[in-house]
Amino acid sequence: MSSSSSSTSDDKYFIRVSEDLPTLDECSRFVNDSSCGAIATFTGTTRDNFQDKMVTQLSYEGYVPMAIKELRGVCDDACKKFASIHKIAAVHILGDCPVGKASVILACSSPHRRDALHCIEFLIDELKARVPIWKRECYEGDEGSVWKENVEWKEGRRERVMVKEEGTEK
Repeated sequence: MSSSSSSTSDDKYFIRVSEDLPTLDECSRFVNDSSCGAIATFTGTTRDNFQDKMVTQLSYEGYVPMAIKELRGVCDDACKKFASIHKIAAVHILGDCPVGKASVILACSSPHRRDALHCIEFLIDELKARVPIWKRECYEGDEGSVWKENVEWKEGRRERVMVKEEGTEK
């Protein structure tokens, strides 16, 4: 696990896993394209509660080289599924993320809204299922902290195991 950072950028993708996130505006500017009439975004922030416990922060760790590789794969898959997508920004924080602060920002552009909106949903679901970034939820007072496993990660693991048992590749 690492708290280092890395990013990659080309004409189509801006991907970063880092202790410092770019702003939503920077991500939107990257995906902006004069041939597109839609920019869709998602910003995930730290909320202040979980199951009657007061959350003070989330703390993220990740295997950065693999996280970058998987995020690129998620972006590739999104562009295959939604062919009209022109550009994607996908960024995730590492380290401590206090209540109210953004931990993940996704943005994409498309000529029309439908593919852009569906692409954003696909991106966040696949990011949570595939990208090796782990979250520790820290609570107020003597409540301590808990490492969390995304539901999507569990579902993805179940699918990977089923495919492996069937002897096929996915």
